[in-house]
Amino acid sequence: MKMKNYLRLILISLFIFSGSTLLFAQKMYKVQYESQADLKVYVVSYESQCDLKVFMVNYESQANKDGLWYNVSYESQADFKLYFVDYESQADLKIYFVDYESQAGWYNKSKEYLLKFKNQ
Repeated sequence: MKMKNYLRLILISLFIFSGSTLLFAQKMYKVQYESQADLKVYVVSYESQCDLKVFMVNYESQANKDGLWYNVSYESQADFKLYFVDYESQADLKIYFVDYESQAGWYNKSKEYLLKFKNQ
């Protein structure tokens, strides 16, 4: 009986841990065509123009808050597929790339709903 409870505890812990990782990861993939995208993105020149300040991280495990993006190699690995548009008026989300991880986050919180995770 004790072993069964112990195994149950381990399974629940693994589920919670893996679920929490999925909630925070922001794995992005750049697509070639607008029709393939979940979001149309425009890169602005000034921080004051953006909705989200983005910092590209080197490891998936570092993408643990909004604005910390990890670029994946394959579309199937991505949480979001992005298409970069040429004009600001075409964009769902305007981003500004920052130099430091600590600067990443929402500048315009009214757009937060765009990066809520889809049911997988």
